[in-house]
Amino acid sequence: MKKGLLITVLVLSVAALTFFTACQTGPAMDPPKSFELKLVSTSDVHGAIFPYDFINDKPAATSLAQVMTYVNEERAVLDQDVVLLDNGDILQGQPVVYYYNFEDTGEAHIQAQVMNYMGYEAGSVGNHDIEAGHPVYDQIVKEFDFPWLAANAVHADTGEQYFEPYTVIHRNGAKIVVLGMITPGIATWLPEDIWTGIRFEGMVETAEKWVPIVMEKENPDLLVGLFHSGVDYTYSGGTKDEVLNKNASVLVPEFVPGFDVIFTGHDHADTNMTVTDPSGKEVVIVGALNAARSVAVANVSFTYDDAAKSFRTSVMGETVMMEGVPADADFLAEFQGAYDSVKEYVAKPIGNFTKTISTKEAMFGDSAFVDLIHRIQLEITDADVSFAAPLSFIATINEGDVFVRDMFNLYKYENLLYTMELSGKEIKDFLEFSYDGWMNTMENTDDNLLNFKRDDAGELIWNDRYNSYDLAVRYYNYDSAAGINYTVDVSKPAGERLEITGFSDGRSFSMADTYLVAINSYRGTGGGGHLTKGAGLTKAEIDGRLMSSTIKDLRYYLMKWIEDEGTVEPAPIGNWSLKPVEWTDAAAKRDFALIYPE
Repeated sequence: MKKGLLITVLVLSVAALTFFTACQTGPAMDPPKSFELKLVSTSDVHGAIFPYDFINDKPAATSLAQVMTYVNEERAVLDQDVVLLDNGDILQGQPVVYYYNFEDTGEAHIQAQVMNYMGYEAGSVGNHDIEAGHPVYDQIVKEFDFPWLAANAVHADTGEQYFEPYTVIHRNGAKIVVLGMITPGIATWLPEDIWTGIRFEGMVETAEKWVPIVMEKENPDLLVGLFHSGVDYTYSGGTKDEVLNKNASVLVPEFVPGFDVIFTGHDHADTNMTVTDPSGKEVVIVGALNAARSVAVANVSFTYDDAAKSFRTSVMGETVMMEGVPADADFLAEFQGAYDSVKEYVAKPIGNFTKTISTKEAMFGDSAFVDLIHRIQLEITDADVSFAAPLSFIATINEGDVFVRDMFNLYKYENLLYTMELSGKEIKDFLEFSYDGWMNTMENTDDNLLNFKRDDAGELIWNDRYNSYDLAVRYYNYDSAAGINYTVDVSKPAGERLEITGFSDGRSFSMADTYLVAINSYRGTGGGGHLTKGAGLTKAEIDGRLMSSTIKDLRYYLMKWIEDEGTVEPAPIGNWSLKPVEWTDAAAKRDFALIYPE
């Protein structure tokens, strides 16, 4: 080929490539009159990457492998574009993410590998992602092929963004902006070492800051909120005017105009609703169930307005269940190596239990399950008192060999173990608060023992998600104590139920004296309100009471303790009881059938 002809061909090729690229993504193209866009969001996947439950060693009904099938089918639909999003809490849950967080850190994180493979275009950061610690989330954000968003997470010293606040996605000449936020309850729930250097700001105030910036700079045709935050702003006593409301996904569009659709997360709830923003526009709010049980979908119709030189949009929300969707074969083949590695890891034996233990017993009194955690916490810390709660609604560890996977049933979260100083009165007030939320005030033997949530007519409320009646306070806030002997009289009013008779080793217990308390980091930073609303401590006072903390998560130490023991004989310690016994025993049997129906 002659040199002149070669140059001409190259110039024409570059021009053609430039035109093609502009047609695909650029704003200068002649846009189509209309097109359909499907925004698909996963949320709170919690390590459900494979259709396998590594904790309970059995197949799982849903996973990202099923989501892959659904997304591929939607991508194949003619005249429809698809944008895949995630709404946080991807780094905690199933052992597969724990393994890549803390055990196999020599390659790209499995979550990054999978999400890049699936073609995610944006994600939001979740509170359990922060719980994994700086080394994990600071690294994985570099491994993603898409932006990980949290507009309300800023550097504590400069106020500059720690994560990207928003991203721009182009489709057929239309501009879609996705603004991400995280629930701002991190400082209440997690130890500061995990999020040091970051400040988590209120969601409404963050939206008030960023929406005008986005509108002026980007002039989007569609504004999407990707919020790792729930819809019940009253949860745990929250209010509309609370700056750091933890579930503000509905409040943001109520106070800040501009959004077209908001994806919610954090609350593991199936959500499909609308709210009216200050301009009178209806904003679609949609959220997916956890563990890839469903995806949240916003179906958006774009119609080009020639006069306005912009798109008009209409949005319809839906949630699509993933159970029954087959797993994608190519996905499973791609990540077979990771699956095999994790399966081998969780199958490692670490000890032997002489009896089966279950969290079901822990809902109604002193139990072998929670008391095993108490025993280990007291031995690790040499504290005077231990606080612990059942962290799973239904969890069982069977008699016989105990494996690594069982540790994820014994202890669900990656909490650290704190040792704190509390006075005798603060210990009592902490427990009064716990039992006030946990136990009903019984007036006779026919009353419920547990504190159930009730409707306006006083009737119990059924929850399809748990196949059970709703409890007024979540079970993971049912803290009991070990190291002291006490009774709980459920016939007495709130705040007057406990009688502490002394330490279990025979020492006397004084309301005025100060004692060492073993407590997990979630509770030890104020999570659940036991130290604040119960013991009456301020956040600054709580921080000042911390004496020491483990470096690794509590599950690691529980596992090592069991390995050292070899054979473990789980049994209730028997240091606390309910009364009147004739009332509570009968009520416990009735309530058991209500929360654990056949």
